[in-house]
Amino acid sequence: MQVIETAYAKINLGLDVLGIRPDKYHEVEMIMQSIELSDKIIITPDTELKVTCTNKTLESGPDNLAWKAAVLMGRVGNREPNVHIHIEKNIFIAAGLAGGSTDAAAVMRGLNKLWDLNLSCAKLERLAADLGSDVPFCIAGGTCLATGRGEILEPLADIPYMDLVLAKPTVSVSTPWAYREYDKLKNVDHPNIGKLTEAIKEKDFKMILDNCGNVLELVTSAQYSIILDIKKKMLEKGAELALMSGSGPTVFGISPDKIKANSIAAALMDLDLEIAVTGTIERREW
Repeated sequence: MQVIETAYAKINLGLDVLGIRPDKYHEVEMIMQSIELSDKIIITPDTELKVTCTNKTLESGPDNLAWKAAVLMGRVGNREPNVHIHIEKNIFIAAGLAGGSTDAAAVMRGLNKLWDLNLSCAKLERLAADLGSDVPFCIAGGTCLATGRGEILEPLADIPYMDLVLAKPTVSVSTPWAYREYDKLKNVDHPNIGKLTEAIKEKDFKMILDNCGNVLELVTSAQYSIILDIKKKMLEKGAELALMSGSGPTVFGISPDKIKANSIAAALMDLDLEIAVTGTIERREW
């Protein structure tokens, strides 16, 4: 038997950092949104645990989150995680799109099916917090308010469908570095996550656009000016909003329609970028 799962990427419509917690993690308040850009996860029973990937630069041993997810599920199911996990990689790597986290979540969903564990969506989300802050969200995705260190989720009404352009420059951003640099900032202009949440609940598209924001963009764009160049070009070519996702470096542009999204993507081709045209998706709970 073989199980195939789709691992959807995410963007942050809103990301605010509220301070440092006693456990040294940062207290955050985020609006996370699933998008169509995805990896394909194929899980097949095997004689031992192994992870392979179409992108050979990706770590495929015990440090890979997909591997860790299999070990976790084996512990929960009281069995050896003897499976071959193959990742067909489409999500940009180290991009602020939760690529590793969503692969791990897909492995958890897949093994829940393969081994007939019958764990609920809520149970998997709780277990996923042991793997990383973004993994719980990636279990069912959709549109969520995430608080704590990102693992406390409040599913929101699905936002109106949005066409998106993603652009990732060839720079590498360390999330711990971004948070350390953020801690040095003074007088930060924080996004109003409360208003953004209200706008989403009311399905008020203009209000959503008016209240999107990411405090980590201040840090990453100061180090890598290409992020500001991408934002400027997206807006000049008709994007209704351009914002960095997570700790970066990927920038997403919200487009009025798919035709305009393709036009924006074409205008970015002269820069050294990974580019994708995609869109938002709804929550997938069971």
